[in-house]
Amino acid sequence: MTWKNILTVYLKELRDSLRDRRTLISVIVIPTFVMPAMFFGVFKIGSQIVSKAKEEIPSVMILGGEDSPALVAELKASKKIKVVAAAADWKQQISDKKVRAAVQLPAGFEAGLKVGAADPVIIYNYEGELKSTFAVTELERFFRDLRERTVTARLTERALPATLVKPFDFRRENVAPPEKVGGNLFGGIVPYMIIILCFTGAMYPAMDLTAGEKERGTMETLLCSPVPRVDLVLGKFLMVLTGSLSAMLLSLTSMGISAMIGGALLSGGGGGGAKLAAAADQAKAAGSVMPMIDPLGIFGVIAMVLPVAVLFSAVIFTVALFAKSYKEAQSYVGPMVILVIMPAVVGMLPGIELNAKLALVPIFNLSLVCKEMLSGVWHWNYIALIFGSSCVYAGLALALAVRMFNREDVMFRV
Repeated sequence: MTWKNILTVYLKELRDSLRDRRTLISVIVIPTFVMPAMFFGVFKIGSQIVSKAKEEIPSVMILGGEDSPALVAELKASKKIKVVAAAADWKQQISDKKVRAAVQLPAGFEAGLKVGAADPVIIYNYEGELKSTFAVTELERFFRDLRERTVTARLTERALPATLVKPFDFRRENVAPPEKVGGNLFGGIVPYMIIILCFTGAMYPAMDLTAGEKERGTMETLLCSPVPRVDLVLGKFLMVLTGSLSAMLLSLTSMGISAMIGGALLSGGGGGGAKLAAAADQAKAAGSVMPMIDPLGIFGVIAMVLPVAVLFSAVIFTVALFAKSYKEAQSYVGPMVILVIMPAVVGMLPGIELNAKLALVPIFNLSLVCKEMLSGVWHWNYIALIFGSSCVYAGLALALAVRMFNREDVMFRV
């Protein structure tokens, strides 16, 4: 193994990759511009949809209530809901989203309310539908207020204090620092995105440097050069690793800059700044904190990702070697995304604690430890175990890549 040969092969592959439009799009354009734009675009569209749904006055049907005219009149007078005429197919109308909810008032509700023996009110809704959920929220708030007013009136009639039914109050107060709050909120998403970016960043260079060269007929020429095959493998592998790390770092940098610019625009003057300041004041008054991410945790995550990026690059490189064409390589490598996504998704689930056994599970261990580091929690024993095991897995994968590259039946499949 000669580092001069490895560097020569690497620089040659890097130069060729920079001339390849597909590699530039997958490694630079998509991570730097497309993914942050999609992320913030989806967030913006989602917030607009929710805001628009909240502004809409939901239509509600009242079922029954003929013997409770005062309550029906109060419901119709509410500005938060719009009462429409009851229909026999009210269930179908809720399912078709023509009506958001329906309220079933029991017979004799008002009379029963006066003597304290009213039957329960039933609210029918479309479970999981956003606007129906908002309608149910408004109806529940209405009947909750009605219940409290009824209790207050009965206590007043008997000259009893309101504290009789509410002898004390309680509140929640956060004691965790902002870094731990932010780590719990975003700690599962950040490593998930990094893992996906590392994998996709390595995909296209690996396929192009193996199956792509076979398809173009340049692999035979390269193998005829006086460079040992191990140097060829390591040179190509370094190019794949460069693509993987570049996609991750460019995407993180782009998203970080976008978040800083977005925060500056929100906090700087105008109605948006005033709203943000008011929200911060309310959070402070409520004893909560604005979520943050530990800056050192970001560097820790990047350090932990390095052996995993080596593992991804080596595995994808090895799998792509078996393909005879670029299209065949895509069919081999594409389904591997599921194997990467599943452990990362499981690592995002709450309630899973890092331990010695889980620290040996690749990808899954990275997702768990990154969540801890972004929260400002550093379990050095688990960090060392995860980093060491990831290095072992990466070394084995790279050794397998070298071995497969030396096999003629793999390089020249017919």
